[in-house]
This record gives sequence, C-alpha cells and structure tokens, in this order.
Amino acid sequence: MKLHELAPNEGATKEKKRVGRGIGSGLGKTCGKGHKGQKTRSGDRNLPSWFEGGQTPLHKRIPKRGFRSINRVVYSVVNIKTLEKYFSDGEHVNPEVLYERGLVKKGMPVKILGDGELTKRLKVKAHAFSSSAKEKIEALGGSCEVITW
Repeated sequence: MKLHELAPNEGATKEKKRVGRGIGSGLGKTCGKGHKGQKTRSGDRNLPSWFEGGQTPLHKRIPKRGFRSINRVVYSVVNIKTLEKYFSDGEHVNPEVLYERGLVKKGMPVKILGDGELTKRLKVKAHAFSSSAKEKIEALGGSCEVITW
C-alpha cells in the first residue's frame, strides 16, 4: 500500500450541503427552511434555550414564595453532648478550639445548644447560647461567656 492509495471507507464522508443553488438541486429557494418565520432568519437562530416563542416563560408562571433576610445570622451549632464527648473536666472551650477539633466551620459564629447531658465543668466562650445549654453549663459550676463579633 502506498500513501497515494489511502482513501476513507465507503460512506465515511459526506459531501457539504450546498443550499440556494437553484430549484433543481432540491435545496433552492427556501433552502430547506420552510416559509418565513423566526427560524428561517439567520440572526434569530441564536435564541436562548429557555425562550418559549413569546409565551409567558416558565420562571414567570410559577408562583414566588418565601423571603430570606440579607441580615440573618447562620450559626455553626454545637450541642452539649458534643462538648461532653470531646472535652475533659475544667477545659476552656472557644471557637478556635472547636475549629481545631473539627466541630465547627472556620469564620462562622458558634452557638451552643442544650441537647444531651453534661457531667464536666467547662468554661465556654461562644457567640450565642440557648437557655437550656446555659443552665446545664452553669449548674455544674462552669461559665458561659458571650463573644461579640
């Protein structure tokens, strides 16, 4: 076999569609695009995929619900049972220590919640406390200090 004998397999290549070259070609006059209308024009083919031909779009037909305040505070929450599990008696607890132990996300304010039982005396610093968490910590002689951010 020689280089000049190479050719693609039968049916592997197609000839380019030549439109607008007379009625006898089969693709003359309207060039396979039908008659008039938006989709026959060259510039109007590039419509967004969500365009519905002038019908009211789906995102406007669906009812809107809810509201989310831009000033809301999202806390990284830690329960009393988690403090019981990860800290020993008399230890200091603050957001930096909680982050180092993988209990909260960095840069988020921390809130201590009262789920679970506590048997250890802890000194806890956090951005917020639930009333039940505060009662449980202080009942054992621990302390709760609110950090402002």
